[in-house]
Amino acid sequence: MEIKLFTGSAHPDLARRVAEALGVPLGKAVVDRFPDGEVRVRLLESVRGDDVYLIQPTSPPVNDHLMELLLLADAARRSSAGRINAVIPYFGYARQDKQTQGREPVSAKLVANLLETVGVHRVIAIDLHAPQIQGFFDIPVDHLSAVRLFAHYLQEKGYTENGVVVSPDAGRAEEARRLSERLGLPFAMLAKRRHGPKETSVTYVIGEVAGKRPLIIDDIVSTGGTIRRGVEALLLAGALPEMVVMATHPVLVGEARENLSHPAIREVIFTDTIPLRDGGYTVLSTAELLAQAIRHVHTNQSVSALI
Repeated sequence: MEIKLFTGSAHPDLARRVAEALGVPLGKAVVDRFPDGEVRVRLLESVRGDDVYLIQPTSPPVNDHLMELLLLADAARRSSAGRINAVIPYFGYARQDKQTQGREPVSAKLVANLLETVGVHRVIAIDLHAPQIQGFFDIPVDHLSAVRLFAHYLQEKGYTENGVVVSPDAGRAEEARRLSERLGLPFAMLAKRRHGPKETSVTYVIGEVAGKRPLIIDDIVSTGGTIRRGVEALLLAGALPEMVVMATHPVLVGEARENLSHPAIREVIFTDTIPLRDGGYTVLSTAELLAQAIRHVHTNQSVSALI
């Protein structure tokens, strides 16, 4: 069974880097629009009996990129692909994974259902906003983590000296704990309260941060408001104004640049799961991580060693 890689318009540069890391060509496909805006997709080469990997983060514009992914999968299924694997570095709609109020949808579950309906056999994702989303699928989900990438970079730059790993909320506590164990550093957490889809507040700091350099790790930075409020809370708790902010998915909308320009932040580090058009940030590549995951899945090896 041959590996075939295809991508939509969400992040072709990342797809090309994954293809280079695997040593296979990127498949030829057409992804464009009808005059009324409907998405049009066509695979330009045979995939009959092949192991197809569709590399497509559902990043903004989320609806367009999600629709491209669904149509690519449907095209592969109708072309008799052997297996269809959705490689979704950034899984959109993950923030609505439960009902917080009455009469709300569970959007992450709906997206999972859509992917299964179009014939996807497996999902590969990086740092899902809520790990329980894996349970929304009745197909295998390989949930990769960027912790190794961040840990290597922090050690290389010498940021671990007198450091403390900080989770911005309870949802990221497990990833922060794993990073702290890798680095041999203490762990702290911010108590965050969400007042709506756009408004949060930090009520207090859990753990000892006084006189230490906070290494803040998150999965998504959208407006950067949570990071800014977290930085201010850490300063009030006596932390050093030499903070490092890390996040896997740089959504970056609204006042993100202003919030991340806080004078107490020394460096902001992202991965390339979403194409980053704003300069001034450090970007770590996930291409090799994704390529290794694809190689392990294709050869029926364990993927847990990469997590």
